[in-house]
Order: sequence, then structure tokens, then C-alpha cells
Amino acid sequence: MSKSLSSADLDILFKDARTLSKWQDIPVDPSTLTAIYDLARLGPTSANTQPARFVFVTSKDAKERLKPALSAGNLEKTMAAPVTVIVGEDLEFYELLPRTFPHADAKAWFAGKEALIQATAFRNSSLQGAYLMLAARALGLDAGPMSGFDNAKVDEAFFGGTRIRSNFLINLGYGDRTALRPRLPRLDFDEACMIV
Repeated sequence: MSKSLSSADLDILFKDARTLSKWQDIPVDPSTLTAIYDLARLGPTSANTQPARFVFVTSKDAKERLKPALSAGNLEKTMAAPVTVIVGEDLEFYELLPRTFPHADAKAWFAGKEALIQATAFRNSSLQGAYLMLAARALGLDAGPMSGFDNAKVDEAFFGGTRIRSNFLINLGYGDRTALRPRLPRLDFDEACMIV
């Protein structure tokens, strides 16, 4: 890849992108959610594991199922967001490796190795959640990623009887930027990086 994005594109993805907490009352079309996933799924994961599973919570009933799991600080903004994405991690992702990584017996790398399964699922579903946020921003939506919820309650309400576990939540929609505070400080290069 030799072409760089324009400055305006970088503004959309990073420089002007913020974690939104207030939302306009504008629904997000399901076709937009499909388009977001179609972009996000292209991001790389180790051995093409793709452990993330996404639940797009949009209906009133589904929001009510999510509500008891939310911390007090995340309740109002999540209930107001047009979409809340539950980023889950499938702890049986390796069952699909014969299809998604067919040139090696990658399933054998994971089967029966619970610590490796959990670390791989967590790391790569986190990556995929970040790809999803970038895809959403690229398609004109705002995003608000969150911890601050009861994983066990989310898992029971949305993933009961499966080997999928919740990782984090992302509110999506058209944000109300009038409620934004100034951007919080970021670490400088020499505080966070080394070139060796």
C-alpha cells in the first residue's frame, strides 16, 4: 500500500474523532451496520482467527435486556444511543480455522489450550472492535467505546449457552458534538514509544 489518506480523511478517523456520549435522535440504517462490518472484517487478526462476534443492539427490547448490566455512568448515554455494539469473543473461534486459515492445521494450535484460546480471543476481538470503530467513523458515524458494565449479565442476556463472552461495548450513532469537552491530553511520542 503506497498511497496515504488525505488530511481530511485522517481528521475523520483520528484528529476530529472523539468518544461521544450524547446522541442525536437519528436511527442508523441496518444497511449501514452491514457496511461497517464488511469493512471491519477485512482488518487482520493473528492466523486470521476472527474471534469477534458483534451484537448490534438497536431495538427497545434489546436495550432493556442490556440495561441491567450497565454501570450508572454508562446508563443514560447507552440507552440514548441508536446502536450499542456488544463486542464479543468466541472462545471456539478455532473451530473455523480449517476454513479461514486453510493452508495449515491451525485448529491444532489451539484445541485444548484454554489459556492460549482466551488470550487470542481477547487480543484479536479487541483489535476487531477497534476496526469496527474506524469503519463506523469512515462511514459517517460517531463511536463511544466503553467498559463499565457487568460482563456476566451481558453474557447471560445475549450469549447464554454459547462459548461467546463479552469484551467491551461501543455506542454508535450521530453524536451531539455540542456536548463535547476539550480533548483530554495524550502521551507524547517520547513518553510512549521507543525506536530501537
